[in-house]
Amino acid sequence: MNNLPLAVKIAIGIITCLAVGFLSGLATASSVNDWFVTLNKPFFNPPPWLFAPVWTLLYSMMGIAVALVWHEGLEKPAIKTAVHIFIVQLILNALWSIFFFGMKAPFVALVTIVILWLLIYLCIQRFKPINAKASYLLVPYLAWVSFATLLNGAIWWLN
Repeated sequence: MNNLPLAVKIAIGIITCLAVGFLSGLATASSVNDWFVTLNKPFFNPPPWLFAPVWTLLYSMMGIAVALVWHEGLEKPAIKTAVHIFIVQLILNALWSIFFFGMKAPFVALVTIVILWLLIYLCIQRFKPINAKASYLLVPYLAWVSFATLLNGAIWWLN
């Protein structure tokens, strides 16, 4: 699988990240329109229509980033470690939706998103010496998760 062309790796990366987003979105679907609307939210809560396009763009950028790193060769320990960190943060990304929306547990989600933020930051640090463009592609994701952490914390506090 290491011999695949970069374009194929990018396609696999994007499809994988979008699939994780879609599957975690299934956990949110039922709660977004009932439980979530009943919560007290801070003044900076974005409109609901914003989330799907933002996450689609971020998951696509994440898929490209991991493909660029993967393309450098998984046989190298530093690359294998960086990709493993990426996979763990992607799993935590999905778990956040399950905890927040599926289980309706904003505090558990808050703890999860703080750990997620740390792993994204670590991922950026690990990606940079391998492929600087890949690390830069994750910066908007880190920024969005920073905002989401603040939003999650505010919702937990207000409710």
